[in-house]
Amino acid sequence: MSIILIIGLLIGFGMALAIGANDVANSMATAVGAKAITPKQAVIIAGVLEFVGATFFGKQVTDTIRKGILHLEILADPKLVIWGSMAALVGATIWLAIATYKSWPVSTTHSIVGGMVGYGIAAGGLAVVNWSKIFTITLSWIISPLVGLAVSFAMFKAISATILHSKNIKKNSKIWIPFFLGLAAFIIGLSFIVKTLHISITFKSIIYAILFGIFVSLIIMIYIIIKLKNVSDDPYIYVEEIFRKSQVVTSCYVALAHGANDVANAIGPVAAIYAAVMTGTVGAKAEIPRYILALGGVGIAIGVAIWGSRVMKTVGTEITELNNSRGFAIDFSTATTVLLASNMGMPISTTHTVVGSVIGNGLARGTGSINLGVIKDIFVSWFLTVPAAAIVSYIIFKIFSLFI
Repeated sequence: MSIILIIGLLIGFGMALAIGANDVANSMATAVGAKAITPKQAVIIAGVLEFVGATFFGKQVTDTIRKGILHLEILADPKLVIWGSMAALVGATIWLAIATYKSWPVSTTHSIVGGMVGYGIAAGGLAVVNWSKIFTITLSWIISPLVGLAVSFAMFKAISATILHSKNIKKNSKIWIPFFLGLAAFIIGLSFIVKTLHISITFKSIIYAILFGIFVSLIIMIYIIIKLKNVSDDPYIYVEEIFRKSQVVTSCYVALAHGANDVANAIGPVAAIYAAVMTGTVGAKAEIPRYILALGGVGIAIGVAIWGSRVMKTVGTEITELNNSRGFAIDFSTATTVLLASNMGMPISTTHTVVGSVIGNGLARGTGSINLGVIKDIFVSWFLTVPAAAIVSYIIFKIFSLFI
């Protein structure tokens, strides 16, 4: 193995650490905020599932340039791609480290895109950048949180109206909790097929997801009938307990799916380096060994353990107060929004979606339920992400170019 490839792998590992430190909030923050699990449990669960998702479900054929952000035909020299990909990874990693230190939940996808933009401009000028892609990414800053907000708002209002604030919580729980959890099971089943197994939505996959949702509904219905049979004083406690258990499951799914999908943010540029080193050419795609995916998975898991609690605290406790039913509504809306948007070709960020869902949940209880100061800081960090990562990457590439 060449020294260049080893350096690239080490830098990619650093990016994976930064992804784990920042993006763990996507999967575990609401469960921790709602006290469904402890921060320590969240770190362990997320670390294991992120690693499994990245290693066994991550794409072995990863786009060389993340999201087609650069026109590769202009950068035909493999050396430019190798050192540029390293510069992009360093730029994105430094920005993610800063954001994590400040406890800001930012998009790791946008960070690596910013890194690519910076090195692309440094290596070949403005013409290298696919500006239409940059426009769609800019749209995602608006689309992601707004869609997540709307779905979360509607979901929590529906849970409140049908169960929490109904005249007969016991009776309505037997009807509506199986419905909501069955619907969540359908979304998770379909998401797993499409996002984690990377299989297109087909009639067969939809049928499988529906059957899975019905099965979960029946199990939950039987469980509720047994649990609520002798409850006379406060069935609300048992309702929250059911949502607590279901929220742990939804959070685990998000962690698994996140590892499978977002490992590409660290491994995509590494794949470009790997292809250029092994073949001496610049290709649009590169097939990479599973051990590289595993390296990314280990990095994400370690990043979660070392620094994951900072951003988790921001999303889970500082935007608005959460309980289990609210946390479930947020997880449901995030999974639903990401699934639908991905299959409609909409540009979307999971991080932005989660934050928008948390805000929507707070707004469902009134504007006084959300911390506007924290939200303002988060929004500012989102708009800084691409330019900040790009500037650092630009500078790093110019330094690297002295040795090319």
